[in-house]
Formats: sequence, C-alpha cells, structure tokens
Amino acid sequence: MSKTTSTLMMVGLAAAGLASGYLFNNWQHEQKLAELKVSTSKETTVSNSRPLFKLKDLEGKVRDVKEWDGQVLMINFWATWCPPCRKEIPAFIELQEKYEDKGFKIIGIALDEKEAVINFTDPMGMNYPILMAEQEGIVLSKAYGNRLGVLPYTVIVDRKGNIIHRKRNKLTFEQVEGMIKPLL
Repeated sequence: MSKTTSTLMMVGLAAAGLASGYLFNNWQHEQKLAELKVSTSKETTVSNSRPLFKLKDLEGKVRDVKEWDGQVLMINFWATWCPPCRKEIPAFIELQEKYEDKGFKIIGIALDEKEAVINFTDPMGMNYPILMAEQEGIVLSKAYGNRLGVLPYTVIVDRKGNIIHRKRNKLTFEQVEGMIKPLL
C-alpha cells in the first residue's frame, strides 16, 4: 500500500469517526429531550413557541409548564454557584410579588444539585416555583434558544405561549418590568 493510499484511508477513518461522534452526540441530545418531555417538533424549533417540558419541583412533584398556560411567564435558568444568578434573584422575588395578581409567573429552573438549591432558596424566601433540572437543564435551555449554554438565561413568554424575549446574563428589576408590562 502506498503512502498516499494509507494517508487517504486514515483521513477517511478520521472523518467516519467524527461523523459517528456527531451522530452519537445528536442522538444523546434527542434522548435527553425525550427524558425531559421537551417538545422537539420542527414547528417548535422553527417558531417562537414555548417548548413543553415536565420537571420536578423541590418537593419532588412533577410540574408541567402547561399548568401556567394563559399567564405571562419568565423562565429563568440559574444555579447557586453562578454569581450573576444569585444577584438577580432579589429583583425576581420583588417582581413576582408585584405582578403575580396580574397574571405574571416566574419559573426558576435550577441547573444544580437539589440540596444546594434548597439551602439557597429557603433563606432567600423565593416566592416562585423552582424546578430541578441539574445537567439536563442545559439541554432544556438550548431548546429555549440558549445556544451558548450561558447562565443566567431568561426567556419571557406571552399568554399565548410565544417566546417574546431571550436574555443572557443578569437582569435588573427595571429590565424585566419593561419586558413584561406590555404583555400583562
């Protein structure tokens, strides 16, 4: 076998390996979405419709995002080890208190261990549902448009289930208020 043929075979094997790795990773991504009960239809991917999911809350009860249909939602992906996440939570508590009676609901999705989340949320007095996603939350946040997997990551969803805003990084009370007021 010539050196050129050998090199071409090695390049071909490397390309096949990369392709199979890509397919395996894509399959793993789809499996995680299926486990989370995240809608993966092309319609959801193409449109700005809110992906559906079911996750457990801190008490272990399975919560379906559909239970908040008809409300303006703010879905916040966060973790206790994330300093900007921790800094924005007091504003979120205040926003939930101020606008809950107008049909506004915050849903916190923790990408963290349950014990760390409980130890953080209890003293904070968080007044909105916290759902546990741990590492699977990265897959879910990507379904919501978080291509880079950054935290915090927040989406605002209107009463019809359409994603209106996608925001990376820390948000202030005023920023969120400006996004939700026209939707209430």
